[in-house]
Amino acid sequence: MKTPTIEIDVTQERKELLKRYKLLLKSAKPYLKGDDAKTIKKAFAMATDAHQDMRRKSGEPYIYHPIAVAQICVDEIGLGTTAIVAALLHDVVEDTDIKVKDIQALFGEKVALIIEGLTKIAGVFEHGSSQQAENFRKMLLTLSYDVRVILVKLADRLHNMRTLDSMAIDKQLKIASETMFLYAPLAHRLGLYAIKSEMEDLYLKYTDAKTYRDIASKLHQTKATRNKFIVDFITPIQSELNKAGFEVTVKGRPKSIFSIYNKIKNQNTPFEQIYDLFAIRIILHQVKPEDEKAACWRVYSIITDYYKPNPDRLRDWISTPRSNGYESLHTTIMSSLGQWVEVQIRSERMDEIAEKGYAAHWKYKEGGPNNAEAGLEQWLSRVREAIENNDLPALDFVDNFRNNLFKEEIFVFTPKGELKSLPAGSTTLDFAFDIHTEIGTHCIGAKINQKLVPLSYILTNGDQVEILTSPKQKPNEDWLKFVFATKSKAKIREALKDNLREQADDGKEIIARKLKNAKIDFSDENQRKIMDFYGEKSALEFFAKVAKNQIDLNHLLDFSKPHFHEVKTPSIASKKDFVREISKARGEPSDMLLIGEDMEKIDYKLATCCNPISGDSVFGFVTVSEGIKIHRTNCPNAIELMSKYGYRIIKARWTSQKEIAFPAGIFFEGTDRVGIINDITVIISTELKVNMRSITVESDDGIFSGKIIVFVNDTTHLDKLIEKLQAVEGILKVTRFDYGDY
Repeated sequence: MKTPTIEIDVTQERKELLKRYKLLLKSAKPYLKGDDAKTIKKAFAMATDAHQDMRRKSGEPYIYHPIAVAQICVDEIGLGTTAIVAALLHDVVEDTDIKVKDIQALFGEKVALIIEGLTKIAGVFEHGSSQQAENFRKMLLTLSYDVRVILVKLADRLHNMRTLDSMAIDKQLKIASETMFLYAPLAHRLGLYAIKSEMEDLYLKYTDAKTYRDIASKLHQTKATRNKFIVDFITPIQSELNKAGFEVTVKGRPKSIFSIYNKIKNQNTPFEQIYDLFAIRIILHQVKPEDEKAACWRVYSIITDYYKPNPDRLRDWISTPRSNGYESLHTTIMSSLGQWVEVQIRSERMDEIAEKGYAAHWKYKEGGPNNAEAGLEQWLSRVREAIENNDLPALDFVDNFRNNLFKEEIFVFTPKGELKSLPAGSTTLDFAFDIHTEIGTHCIGAKINQKLVPLSYILTNGDQVEILTSPKQKPNEDWLKFVFATKSKAKIREALKDNLREQADDGKEIIARKLKNAKIDFSDENQRKIMDFYGEKSALEFFAKVAKNQIDLNHLLDFSKPHFHEVKTPSIASKKDFVREISKARGEPSDMLLIGEDMEKIDYKLATCCNPISGDSVFGFVTVSEGIKIHRTNCPNAIELMSKYGYRIIKARWTSQKEIAFPAGIFFEGTDRVGIINDITVIISTELKVNMRSITVESDDGIFSGKIIVFVNDTTHLDKLIEKLQAVEGILKVTRFDYGDY
């Protein structure tokens, strides 16, 4: 099919470009000093020239993208000139002939380092590695130099997510999943809640469009009700707040679409039954930093004079801010309409930090260090240490980092009463390494609240920890099971390597002695042959095994005899190679699915982790040994597969040429009555003529629930069945579930 020609109005595009550039300068004005405007102009000119013949998938000039990224850096993160220049030039090294050294010569080392960190690693990666993981790793390593690398990257990723419509479906899935896998957690950890929430919402939009549209529509329909609720809530307390001398702004912010989706999914609750669809935020104006804490508690006191608080839902993030700098006082109150509502009380400064995270701290640094800033710096310091001391393969590195991103923190005390924050899940051994590497290395146990505990004891909030050490203690392999924090694991591996080197030196001496007695040279060539003979790849580990008598040296001298030959396995470097390699893939041939760029009929298997059925939004994943597997786009494993192995993702689309029955799980719940099970089975078997594979039902005090696995033709067939079941008297809820978990 011939690609339609797009008419380009060059004059109009130049006007639009100039308009966007002027808006950027206007937004950046409060941050500019000295020659900053000239520097930005120079960067804009360079970027415009470098990208002049390039266009995005949408057809618009490519230069619109770096300008939009710079605008996000200013408006939504609060960054200054260095970040603006880096944002404008962030793609020139990767996409044009300009080199990092050229950037450094014109704009200095800081900008060059940020752009170096943002530039993807070139080249083809071998099968078993992951290009995405290598690029994540490279970017994260730059945290050691400048956190702005991550902040500019988040702005870049946010704009990419906002403009995903023009991309092919497989690219949408890959980019959205990468975003959910690493960038949304990063935004959360750096306190950029607005960016994190938007990323999550956009992820849902492209992986489960129907659910996204349903929730967005229902939120829009309930907007007027929410606004009225806020007015009714604030009216009784407004005069009291005024009497106390408080000037406040009250906002009602709906929960993000993704967080509502999570509640629906995790609590198995319909939208209409979720009570905390939004939070009321009370922002205090013109409060001095030293008076903020007392002012927030005073407002809390006024509110709870009128509304009853839930004592189990009070969260004081002012006395002890979160490690990403977030400060706020949260309470949940019972409204006059009989529903629980979350209320957040914070100062204007706290609100800005809650919206703009790490970058907002720079604005308030002149006022001296505060608890929130100290906590954030402590977390960044831990991240830097973990990154700098980590030589894991890229995939393990990213997994490790991501696990730490998701974890909330706990607060514990030293014997002298000093407060320390650690990732939730940390053990006494983690605490020891957090204090000092030497203390961790020689740790034999700990006292928690004066009681003796082992190295593996998991710390909880409020524990007072005293570490016990011994100069004779040394780390061993088991220690890796006792620690949670990346920093601790890196330090233990480092210590184990030192031990391994000592053992390897002893093992090398043993081999050298045996070869000398046999009058054989201990050359590099012979060392390689010996390792091949024993099937060992690492010289360090091989010689250490020799020292520990784990290698049988009785046949050592046979190493030079011909006894084996090398077999080279083919390297699979791209998606097309994969498709070629699996032309004889296992699985039933079917014309129900069209797969790949050319939408061909290729053999496949349906993934058991999510059990897709005809009509589901799906993608193909090329496995190493089982051919192509078809997953739902909202499969529990989709985020990880598409983030780590995006090059193995291929398009897949259902056709309707055959009627095939797919198994699907249905969960139902309701009030028990005589004959209800019969009514259910009549609808399934008689009315809709659907075959059942299994049914289980439980009843307790008049409430019953059940699970049925049925065979349906497609999602339309399944939706019709669910609709019919929901109409049965006594049934309160009917939902689909992944029967692979059943």
